[in-house]
Amino acid sequence: MRIISYNVNGIRAAIKKGFIDWLKTDPADVICIQETKATEGDVDVKQLEALGFEHHWFSANKKGYSGVAIFSKINPTGVVKGNGHPESDFEGRVIQMQFGDITLINAYFPSGTSGEERQAFKYVWLDEFYSYLNKLRKKNPKIILCGDYNIAHEEIDIHDPKGNKNSTGFLPEERAWMTKFLKSGWIDTFREFHKEPHRYSWWSQRFPSVRLNNKGWRIDYISVTEDLKSKLVDAEIFPDVKHSDHCPVYLEIKTK
Repeated sequence: MRIISYNVNGIRAAIKKGFIDWLKTDPADVICIQETKATEGDVDVKQLEALGFEHHWFSANKKGYSGVAIFSKINPTGVVKGNGHPESDFEGRVIQMQFGDITLINAYFPSGTSGEERQAFKYVWLDEFYSYLNKLRKKNPKIILCGDYNIAHEEIDIHDPKGNKNSTGFLPEERAWMTKFLKSGWIDTFREFHKEPHRYSWWSQRFPSVRLNNKGWRIDYISVTEDLKSKLVDAEIFPDVKHSDHCPVYLEIKTK
């Protein structure tokens, strides 16, 4: 199974920038999208279906905000929308697919960039999501977690760690959560294959030179539970794909 996780920062905007043409190159079997900022009815889904994708959407109640979707060429055996936490589900942050004994979760973590109230919500969300994952693992130990985590974990994951030590997304509490998460039996698949620095998945749009000069953050991940570690084939980041301020991250994994 080839999987891509991609925060498109608005699916309609991404389509105008060539997103569908990129899908035609067959980049993966399963495409996990975050920040759709749209509902299924806002998009010409026939274009997806023509490419062989089954598509499932979980949009925010607020129009033009948040939202996740999964486009899959592999038929899932089940789909679950939401994680049972009302505020998270109101914002359309989690969708889940079952592929045999493998659970695939696509999640859009809160960012905390708009102030203290949202940062507080982010901490609550992280704690609730951690508990949700632990409960799910008791039922099914084989889980793939795709998404925009909105956390750069280590100094290697951000272009200016000293200058951003007080920036949301690189705060000590957020990084500590990520450490706890990984130590609890999850694998950061990209780092299994790539130990080198300067590999990022998001660049600020405030200044055009930021992406040109690769002053980015690695905040998009595909993690798997340890039960799937032996099945990993390859992982990558595709910075040259430019429909968004993020770029796609990739995982290839054996399912049998």
